[in-house]
Amino acid sequence: MENQILELQYAIDTFYFLVMGALVMWMAAGFSMLEAGLVRSKNTAEILTKNIGLFAIACTMYMVYGYDLMYGGGAFLSGISGQGETYSNASDFYFQVVFVATAMSIVSGAVAERMKLFTFFAFAIIFTTIIYPLEGSWTWGGNDVFGLYNLGDFGFYDFAGSGIVHMAGAAAAIAGVIVLGPRKGKYDKDGNSKPILGANLPLATLGTFILWLGWFGFNGGSVLAMASKESADAVAMVFVNTNAAAAGGVIAALIFAKLWFGKADLTMTLNGALAGLVAITAGPDTPSALVASLIGAVGGVIVVISIVMLDRKLKIDDPVGAISVHGVVGLWGLLAVPLTNSEVPFSGQIIGATTIFIWVFVTSFLLWLTLKALIGIRVSKEEEEDGVDISECGLEAYPEFVVK
Repeated sequence: MENQILELQYAIDTFYFLVMGALVMWMAAGFSMLEAGLVRSKNTAEILTKNIGLFAIACTMYMVYGYDLMYGGGAFLSGISGQGETYSNASDFYFQVVFVATAMSIVSGAVAERMKLFTFFAFAIIFTTIIYPLEGSWTWGGNDVFGLYNLGDFGFYDFAGSGIVHMAGAAAAIAGVIVLGPRKGKYDKDGNSKPILGANLPLATLGTFILWLGWFGFNGGSVLAMASKESADAVAMVFVNTNAAAAGGVIAALIFAKLWFGKADLTMTLNGALAGLVAITAGPDTPSALVASLIGAVGGVIVVISIVMLDRKLKIDDPVGAISVHGVVGLWGLLAVPLTNSEVPFSGQIIGATTIFIWVFVTSFLLWLTLKALIGIRVSKEEEEDGVDISECGLEAYPEFVVK
């Protein structure tokens, strides 16, 4: 009887991992739709190609080497196949690999509309094979940072990846944007920012709802168990807090944008939802639902301020607001954890965030520079003017609507 119970628990936890992983995989569709909606129509096919390509690259390179680098286990595939203690190793790999793809998806939107497609793919290979897995090995993998110190000794805590996934993706993105430069026509000769509107806000809204749904797998799966009363209760509470934070982010961003701009800005509201989700990801296991709403609401306000400041003051051209949503709010998410978890010190969160950002930003910056020197990073002015759909993909996403 005891063996039968253990086998049932094993099956439940394995199935739970697979379902949660499938939800996170669905976030790839969310990123695709969000980014496709927020770029101009002449760049839509390329951004979609970029998203499906990066997902395939992330899955392959993390399988070949990244998973082993992050968690150990030996040579090619040895850590994936076989039976774990409480769930299948393969289910754990599947759940982890979709996180890698999520981190890489963050970069995609920030460098949209002016980067060479295959330069982006070249970056994705190194990021998903080495840069992200090594950073992950210092956090979830439990390894020392180049043998110097262990983040766990400082009490660093990141439940589902506000820093490990989201801030890391944003660090790679901002490095790329700095090397790449702004889109043509984004800033006038006096340095004033000019709005470049997305082509399809219904599509962007659909993408946001898909990401909201997928986030239940992102955070809920990070409980890492389901086959007991305690773990089932924990998963349920994480779901509730994740949803509450997203709602708080929407409400706060909507109201704040109305007060600041005088209008209900849909793009800011969509990013408010994502900001709430990013903010709660570091610690959805300890707050009450009301506190989770407040954490998300703070994220919703921060993201509006950050998007405007990065654009107007720092001249960081991020077409979808990814750096603000995942980077700035990702940091807020890490710093919010000690507010509801007394075992987590602020100092540990700051040390962890600093370590992640410096590693990912510096390595990504050097990699972007290397790619720029070797194969080029940006399309020509003419190709950017005509749209990268034609130059990079040889087709248009909306051919019936193109003015000849």
